[in-house]
Amino acid sequence: MKFSERLHKKLQPIWRKNHAHPFVQGIGDGTLDKEKFRFFMIQDYLYLIDYAKLFAIGAVKAKDVETMGKFANLLDSTLNEEMSLHREYGKKFGITPEEFEQAAPAPTTLAYTHYMLHVGQNGTLADLVTALLPCMWSYWEIGKELNEIPGASEHEFYGEWIQMYSSEEFGQLAEWTINLLDELTEGKTEDELAKLEEIFLNTTRFEYMFWDMSWNKQMWPTDE
Repeated sequence: MKFSERLHKKLQPIWRKNHAHPFVQGIGDGTLDKEKFRFFMIQDYLYLIDYAKLFAIGAVKAKDVETMGKFANLLDSTLNEEMSLHREYGKKFGITPEEFEQAAPAPTTLAYTHYMLHVGQNGTLADLVTALLPCMWSYWEIGKELNEIPGASEHEFYGEWIQMYSSEEFGQLAEWTINLLDELTEGKTEDELAKLEEIFLNTTRFEYMFWDMSWNKQMWPTDE
């Protein structure tokens, strides 16, 4: 069994909780409060800034030019396509470019991105890929699942989000990253795999926390 298959099978209970979260379900059926999605878009924009840094670290840690180039492409795609789409899409929710750039990260956003960057900077390339994969992989899975709901991809506010993450282009990025993880974990000991499994579990948990944070529009409790 490939390591990615092992992860996918073992962590299904948590993945299903992510899929079943009311925020995700609200995107699919179109009932999500727009203010909650607005909050999510701003925090996700801030998240992507640090997520892009992981691809830069990946290029540094890569052992061959082809992998370096792929990470460079992922960095470019995140900074110049995905984040640009956030800015354009944000206009539907009244989010100005200045608001995106001047926004403060929520506690969960900080914790999630700092954890991934810590793993990426201090660990191996396999550690880094394992840390960043749950976001990419789960968004692809969620996008495909929501895309099967009749009319969801045509929704006035949430359709473009579903279209982006269910797209073949995004799926190819996710598949490349999954395949890279499987290559990097070939021949590793059970102790090494268990460490990677813990990293994957942690960032999968953070994915749930990110949805929950957005659902509750949760910033610092001391600021309330």
